[in-house]
Amino acid sequence: MNQIVELILEFFTDKMPSEITVFIISLMPILEIRGGMIAARLLEMNFLRAFIICYIGNMLPIPFIILFIRKIFRALERFPFFKRIIDRLEAKTERNKDKVLRYKAWGLLLFVAIPLPGTGGWTGALMAALLDIRLKRALPIISLGVLIAGFIMSAITYGIF
Repeated sequence: MNQIVELILEFFTDKMPSEITVFIISLMPILEIRGGMIAARLLEMNFLRAFIICYIGNMLPIPFIILFIRKIFRALERFPFFKRIIDRLEAKTERNKDKVLRYKAWGLLLFVAIPLPGTGGWTGALMAALLDIRLKRALPIISLGVLIAGFIMSAITYGIF
């Protein structure tokens, strides 16, 4: 992940302020708050400022994913390229479904909170949408999970906590 973040930083350096770069990285699937915190540290940003920017950037797309991803998938699955991607995402959700459903809110929270590749807010929102977990139930759980992931990444990148 560090290499991806460094490539993105190299591209954006001197083109825009550090805060916007970190925000954009935090918006991106896979990178999310994990990549944003790494980028913020590499850019020597103030911890609190970085944490707030990363958290907001990671959370911004979550409600939209929960509300609209099924419609987007149905529109895109007519195209073979997108159909393969959608099938993989739905299969991943199916593989993790039992864990999330067995532990309910705790399962979704842990899935989002553990900052590993393939977990996080985007995947948690996708899972919530595909498992028909309503926005008002999923959003607080995912928000807390992203917050915990942010604390974990803060400890790793800034040596805090």
